[in-house]
Amino acid sequence: MQEEVLAITAARETRSLATDARLTSETWRSEAQFHQLLEKLPAGAYTCDPDGLITYFNQHAVALWGRAPQLNDPVDRWCGSFKLFAPNGAPISHDRCWMALALEQDREFNGHEIVVERPNGERITALAHANPIRDAAGTLVGAVNVLIDISDQKRSEEILRQADSAKNEFLATLAHELRNPLAPIRNAIEVMNLKGELTPDLRRALDIIDRQVKQMSRLVDDLIDVARITGNKFELKKERLDLATVVSAAVETSRPVIDTYGHVLTVAMPGEPVALEGDLTRLAQAVANLLNNAAKYTPHGGTISVRAEGQGSEAVIFVRDTGVGISPDMLPRVFDMFTQATASPHAQRDGLGIGLTLVRRLVELHGGTVAALSAGLGQGSEFVIRLPVAESASPLNGSRATRSKYPVLDLRILVADDNPDSATSLGMLLRILGSDVRIAHDGDEALRTAAEFQPHVMLLDIGMPKANGYEVAKRVRTSDWGRPIVLIAVTGWGQKTDRERSREAGFDHHLVKPVDASELIAMLASLKETTVAPNAVA
Repeated sequence: MQEEVLAITAARETRSLATDARLTSETWRSEAQFHQLLEKLPAGAYTCDPDGLITYFNQHAVALWGRAPQLNDPVDRWCGSFKLFAPNGAPISHDRCWMALALEQDREFNGHEIVVERPNGERITALAHANPIRDAAGTLVGAVNVLIDISDQKRSEEILRQADSAKNEFLATLAHELRNPLAPIRNAIEVMNLKGELTPDLRRALDIIDRQVKQMSRLVDDLIDVARITGNKFELKKERLDLATVVSAAVETSRPVIDTYGHVLTVAMPGEPVALEGDLTRLAQAVANLLNNAAKYTPHGGTISVRAEGQGSEAVIFVRDTGVGISPDMLPRVFDMFTQATASPHAQRDGLGIGLTLVRRLVELHGGTVAALSAGLGQGSEFVIRLPVAESASPLNGSRATRSKYPVLDLRILVADDNPDSATSLGMLLRILGSDVRIAHDGDEALRTAAEFQPHVMLLDIGMPKANGYEVAKRVRTSDWGRPIVLIAVTGWGQKTDRERSREAGFDHHLVKPVDASELIAMLASLKETTVAPNAVA
């Protein structure tokens, strides 16, 4: 009996040893197959045990690290033995790397950027994908980390970022240089308008110049707006609006362009107020761009219609024309940068191909959408803007400021600008309106003249020689005689950073060339009745 028991026990032990051997063999085969799989990956891959000690790595990992870890060295085997950094350059401690966190928290960490410093000091950026490894029983036995080298991608992104920054800087400089000659032209137009009666031929010529200056100003503004939006530097001044106000403002802006082409414009407003939360200027700009586009791509004497209505939770604006239409292959691309809206040889090709891009960006910034529709070439086109209706119960801003006749200005004004035409034409305009005006062409001359003249207002260009507008403003503000003077920057630089610098230098207002005469005159007229607080840069 005892012998039988011993035999059974021996048999059980033999079967147990055989089972253990089979499991060990299966585990080895499974691990070997896993390693073979990792070797085939086009990325760095390595495994570690539950303590974070590296147990295996493929050749791509060696290439990424710059060397192979020493598996006989417990310190070098640790997954954090290589110098690791976050994308912002902050060091990552050994116990905070993705592999360590995957083990510590027993969960996946995928798609995280990590920077590995090679022995020669070179840094490689990689996407880390760390995952725990469990055995058949579900026990955590280690982790695997896959590192995808994205250094070339990051370098390309940096090159693109630098190129985009250079592009935006170029556009800002271009806008400044283009605005400078536009300023005296606009001033000269206002002077001629105020001088008295003009012959019909001179009046027509003056109207042509005025329209072309406005067109040039619009193109410059479009360039800057695109740079601001693509650089995420665009700010909206939102208020509660009536949809009809937006459409009316757009029609007012585009009416001269539409009339120039001899088109018939029909406007249909909603039967009751439709509330929006938005920037009136920018929403009107978006609709006006569509109207201008319709005028440009519609043969002379066509029909353009704009219809606005409320549709449930949306405010919808339809702009339709009887123009050249859009081909099916062009429809998906009409809102792309520098794309002309049609390939028709009959279309007017003026413009930069950025108007529709601006429309889309401006509408999207308001939480809306814009779509283009056309049955094909020669079939006209329709653009549809959809905007969310406002839920606020605050009063609607349903009116626009109307221009009144220019008042008489009885002010002492110093105009400082190194562009003689710009300074002279602005001085002529202000003198016609009753002001005592002095002219300066550089910063030093502006300071000397101001100390003697004691002006109520100084209109300062920024980019003057000897002392720029910022320096002049700072020196005026530090003098006893200069503290009460109203300082207005009149410049071709109109970026947000330029306005901030103006405020810091002591300017009260910041106007961008070519200045709207009615805006400037209204601002100056208000100085006779109110006190303007310093540093309230407009």
